[in-house]
Amino acid sequence: MIAAIDQGPSLIEAVGPPERHGVARDEVRMLVTNRATRSHAHARFLDLPSALRTGDILVVNDSATLPAAIAARRANGEALTLHVATMIDARIWMAEPRGTVFVGEELRLPCGGSAVMIAPVEPEQARLWYAWFQLPSPMYEYLHDVGEPIRYGYVTRRFPLSDYQTMFAREPGSSEMPSASRPFTPRVVSALHARGIDFATITLHCGVASFELAERPGMERFTVPRETADALNAARAGGRRIIAIGTTVLRALESALQGNEIVASSGWTDLIIDSQSRIKSVDGFLTGFHDPKATHLWMLRAFTDAGLLASAYDEAGRRGYHYHEFGDVHLIV
Repeated sequence: MIAAIDQGPSLIEAVGPPERHGVARDEVRMLVTNRATRSHAHARFLDLPSALRTGDILVVNDSATLPAAIAARRANGEALTLHVATMIDARIWMAEPRGTVFVGEELRLPCGGSAVMIAPVEPEQARLWYAWFQLPSPMYEYLHDVGEPIRYGYVTRRFPLSDYQTMFAREPGSSEMPSASRPFTPRVVSALHARGIDFATITLHCGVASFELAERPGMERFTVPRETADALNAARAGGRRIIAIGTTVLRALESALQGNEIVASSGWTDLIIDSQSRIKSVDGFLTGFHDPKATHLWMLRAFTDAGLLASAYDEAGRRGYHYHEFGDVHLIV
């Protein structure tokens, strides 16, 4: 696969929502990278309408974030956190125990629940496990009763689930926020519509990402509705640009391709997009800034060359941009 980006000046970790330190969601910084001129410009997310063209169509992910982190306890009394990831069926889910477990081990969960560790999803890298849950209520209801949003060590405080939702959230199912669309607000959407820029929607339920390890993305459930496929194909036929809002959108659209057409699709994707991939579904890309080892960068290197991407990260580093889910954003057109 791909090595970490050769990053110059370091980006700054975003340790919480920008609103918590006086910056509105839609006022985070935005680096605009132009692939044709190989140049970078600095803006605020509020400036997005002026950075796009009349007729562009933005594709957003409507998956809603779950409070997917549960307190668990091993039989020996050791406490750990269990991250609920991807649903296989009503009882079996992929999950990430944040500690050592073994095959067949039963973890005790709040309110009389339990989870049996069936087997690692990938035996050579036992981070994600298949787990069989016995719960007092359906999973989504149970998580809202006892869970909290997944957070990693750089987020030093607890924040409410609302801070992990985007304005497009409709379909519950993501363990982690589809964060590229977090800065969108009604005033930005209104300004985009006024400029003649349209929206289309897909659903991809984000699994658990690891910020400790660089590893390939797992399987995720997605849906590209017929109306979205039709709208995007019509846009392409009319010479309009398609802009993916986030890596989840790009993965869903590339998974829905048949030839050069996007088709209505629903199911699982295990598609890996990296520098060897040829992107056919979109013309532009809005994403966050990522850890140098994050697999999200594989997708960016499919969309633009390594040299231009490295210079973008150098530029962002020099200006003190923030990365991770509460950070600044990067528009590549």
